[in-house]
Amino acid sequence: MAATALALDSFTALSDEQCDARIRAAKAALGDRLMILGHHYQRDEVFAHADVSGDSLKLSAMAAESDAQYIVFCGVHFMAEVADILTRDNQVVILPDLAAGCSMADMANLRNVRRAWAELQSVLDPDEQVTPVTYINSAADLKAFCGEHGGIVCTSSNARGVLDWAFSRREKVLFFPDQHLGRNTGYDMGIALEDMVVWDFMLPMGGLTPEQIKNAKMILWKGFCSVHQMFQPGHIDRFREAHPQGFVISHPENSFEVCQKSDYVGSTETILKTVRAAEPGSHWLVGTELNLVNRLHDEMKPKGVTVQFMSPTVCMCSTMFRTDPQHLAWTLESIQAGEVVNRIQVPAEVAKPAKAALDLMLSITR
Repeated sequence: MAATALALDSFTALSDEQCDARIRAAKAALGDRLMILGHHYQRDEVFAHADVSGDSLKLSAMAAESDAQYIVFCGVHFMAEVADILTRDNQVVILPDLAAGCSMADMANLRNVRRAWAELQSVLDPDEQVTPVTYINSAADLKAFCGEHGGIVCTSSNARGVLDWAFSRREKVLFFPDQHLGRNTGYDMGIALEDMVVWDFMLPMGGLTPEQIKNAKMILWKGFCSVHQMFQPGHIDRFREAHPQGFVISHPENSFEVCQKSDYVGSTETILKTVRAAEPGSHWLVGTELNLVNRLHDEMKPKGVTVQFMSPTVCMCSTMFRTDPQHLAWTLESIQAGEVVNRIQVPAEVAKPAKAALDLMLSITR
């Protein structure tokens, strides 16, 4: 079939209802050749069309295990990269909107990480003393950097196991891009706050003295998730005043203060599992992205469990929100027409060391 280019502009004027019908028709026509992955933070109008839902690693692993030829990842760019790295060569990974990125992932780029590694060499021998650990919420070339320097990838679910492994090999860890996941996990492992320093990538030597670097166990990159920084300790205090028997559960990308005030801290999958197992009549304050919390609220309400969003201010992941029904309809109908749009392909020289770091993570945490 000759490829026929479809203009995105012809889809942007469509209503969500029109897109819904066309997405369903395209899915039916493509059948088993297509698999749509929906991250928990996607808007409902897109999430409804997902064949499978979950966090980024779970979705990539499910895609790799499938026989689908076309993997449409309704998520953000780094997620589609992971899917491309883990899937087979005959599978095509597509991101409906290339502008769907991650502000946290953008806070650590390869140039700045390489510079930090070089600056650390003036104080110690990083290849002998420091294990680079990157959160999965990072670009493929940073995962490759870790693979090339004896490092590893982690998720919010397995960060502790990964750090246990890292400290069994070398005395220090350089953790990027999310300082909060690193700090919260390190503290739970018994690492004192004063033994975790923040590397400000905008400053020479990260804004640290040679003595601070030598004494630190964890060097935390100055990165963060803007959504999770909306949640404040005061939100929990007010909830406890109103609902003294209630429970608070937070994602580890939240600040140290928020996590310390929470009853439970865990990944999106952990949050879902914990609240779904809650006793009827219980009241939960949840500190993570709005779309996930709203769906959990609707799911648990008939079961007598109240789920409340932590922040009084609406704070959804704006880059996740970029994937809309119009882009999804365009993507699927383009495939039907014989054209692949927005394919995500990680270069082989990056994919190989990145996959080594991902495989290492999987081997020690399964």
